[in-house]
Amino acid sequence: MHGFPKNSHAEKQVCSNMEEYKDKVAVVTGASSGIGAAIVIQLLEAGMKVVGLARRKEKIEELKNGHPNKLFAVQVDLTKTDDILSSFKWITENVGPLHVLINNAGIICNKSIFEADIEHWKKLIDTNLLGLAIATKEAIRIMKSHDINGSIININSIAGHYYLNMPGTTIYQASKFGVTAFTELTRLELAREGTKIRIASISPGLVDTEMILKYKNESPTEHKEYVQSSPILKSEDIANAVKYILSNPLSVQVTDLIIRPLGELL
Repeated sequence: MHGFPKNSHAEKQVCSNMEEYKDKVAVVTGASSGIGAAIVIQLLEAGMKVVGLARRKEKIEELKNGHPNKLFAVQVDLTKTDDILSSFKWITENVGPLHVLINNAGIICNKSIFEADIEHWKKLIDTNLLGLAIATKEAIRIMKSHDINGSIININSIAGHYYLNMPGTTIYQASKFGVTAFTELTRLELAREGTKIRIASISPGLVDTEMILKYKNESPTEHKEYVQSSPILKSEDIANAVKYILSNPLSVQVTDLIIRPLGELL
């Protein structure tokens, strides 16, 4: 496991605690690249059955190397409620009820409020917040109906905790503040209901993904130069954080992890 010294006590402990997830079902949204793909690989290596949801199904299929019978790729548009609901129904009937949901899918809008296209705003909110909420609601319903002590992890952002001076990201940051609120308020609802379902948020700084590459390419020169010179996390760093949260005893709930690359000034 990347992140701990090889064969260290910490690495062995995490791997040991992940044993209980062997052959259990995990669902990862936005699984075709970047953070989502890295999470898929980590969970496969932990012995889980993993269902990857994304618009680019063929990219998920490419991750099957070495795990042909453990990875299932499903084409889903998270802006469409019917797509989400039908995919969870298919998963339950064909793979099994999920124990883990990783809400990773997200997009960015790199236009100022003066230039932004309203339809793009709607797509962003539908993907980053509403799609996440619908997937979470459906996962909770399935976990409760099968008496599963499940875990839900939302891949959030430091932009959901702090106002970042990054031009063009106003609606993106608003969506991430929404994820922060949704995660914590859902945690409280789950606790009041007496469920054993855990929900957490991972909030990274800059991560080397297609989304950040898109932002760099479309940013004004001065911001492009800053992003290019800034320290940056790897997708595997976030996948390690997912594994860390899952590896804790079921009586322990990590509610939020903020992860930054060393030296980041955002």
